[in-house]
Amino acid sequence: MNSAVNFLIESGVSLAFLSLIYILFLRKETFFRLNRIFLLVSVAFSLVLPFIHLKVYEPQSVMLSEVTVTPYRNLVEAVTVYGQDFSGTATQVISSSRLIILIYLLGLSFFSIRFFIRIAQVMRLIRKNEVQTQNNVKFVLINQDFSPFSFLNYVFINPGHREESGYEKIVAHEIEHIRQGHSFDVLLLEILTILQWFNPFMWMLKRVIRENHEFLADRAVLDSGVNAGHYKQLLLNQAVGFQVEMANNFNTSLIKKRIKMISKIKSSKLANLKYVLGALSLLALLVVFACEQKETVDMESATEQDVTTVKLSIEGERIKLDGSESAVQKVEELLGDGQGWLLTKDSLGAVYITRKAEIEPKTLEAEEQVFFVVEEMPEFPGGDVALRKYIANKVKYPDDAVEDGIQGKVYVTFVVSKDGSVANVKIARGVNPSLDQEALRVVSSLPKWKPGKQRGEAVNVQYTVPINFALQ
Repeated sequence: MNSAVNFLIESGVSLAFLSLIYILFLRKETFFRLNRIFLLVSVAFSLVLPFIHLKVYEPQSVMLSEVTVTPYRNLVEAVTVYGQDFSGTATQVISSSRLIILIYLLGLSFFSIRFFIRIAQVMRLIRKNEVQTQNNVKFVLINQDFSPFSFLNYVFINPGHREESGYEKIVAHEIEHIRQGHSFDVLLLEILTILQWFNPFMWMLKRVIRENHEFLADRAVLDSGVNAGHYKQLLLNQAVGFQVEMANNFNTSLIKKRIKMISKIKSSKLANLKYVLGALSLLALLVVFACEQKETVDMESATEQDVTTVKLSIEGERIKLDGSESAVQKVEELLGDGQGWLLTKDSLGAVYITRKAEIEPKTLEAEEQVFFVVEEMPEFPGGDVALRKYIANKVKYPDDAVEDGIQGKVYVTFVVSKDGSVANVKIARGVNPSLDQEALRVVSSLPKWKPGKQRGEAVNVQYTVPINFALQ
């Protein structure tokens, strides 16, 4: 469910943003083919964007170095931990609301039924009327008063109007729709509209693409040598009868725009620079949504699958797991880190869930000397980079802080004692109780260091680490 909601949100935002770019900057340009390419690329890009994940950041947390001006080496570079981004928060809210999901499914059902009714309407016209084939184009002859329209490789015409002046130019317009494959665009948009029916920008995008189809067909007819003034008069004289929404036709609401676009002076070559803005928009969306590593678990499907393969039995203060290796691994992933539970194995390989022991930070005696700088500074296993990775991977952004929009930098002081263990963990400067507590928890859990030395003897050395909690 979360994956589906995330797809709808990210594709919807992308469609909205790119639609605005087109309407504000490209719609009035006469580069109709480039406009069609931009619109179709926008649709395709929006469909695949939710599935693109560029491994720029580590899962759940990101570390950013911070330049620190200090004469001491015991101030660790800041570690930044990000909370959920916009799409993650929205996904969580929508997925947890049954009313929102119900409304969406009702809309999905309604527009799906409407789509199939329209397809059936076109198929019924083809089935009930005479069809003639000419130059790979199939003409459906209908004895009703309407303007010709096209769908796929069919042109629907009234044979009684064949002798009217300019009729062949109108038919040529519809043949251009077929030649350029506009019906495939229409079908794609109809399907996407079913999924994005709640998105007003989707309806807007659908309208401007069909508008672009008309401009392209008009341009092709005019390029064949037809007089522009005569062609505009033909558009004004069109008497529209019944219309089929799925088909390309002479929609009266478009005639005024088409006449205006026919009279419009061709855009200058400098206007091509506007398409650079379109390319930059695609890049911006890629950075916002794809440059992250998301790991989502569908809790419903995971639960359905694993309950049948894992058996739980209570043995004292432990819970024994019996099941396949993959199922046990899934349980471990669902428990996660920092949830108060730990998976352990006995000598026979049996797997147990046990409650984690609360970490009690070590406290040095008041008379013990603590250094700030020594000849041999303490060393974390793997160095400073490993230390920051450890903190970044262990810190979990508190849910209440995310909901309340709380962020900031927490400074934690601690002492690497003579035996390498962490002691005297304190908040030097806090932000919020939940953020402070999480920072204390993680720093208190640091493994043993290589102790610092002064004149060859192990000594206690104080450190400060800033942990920056930032909401994306």
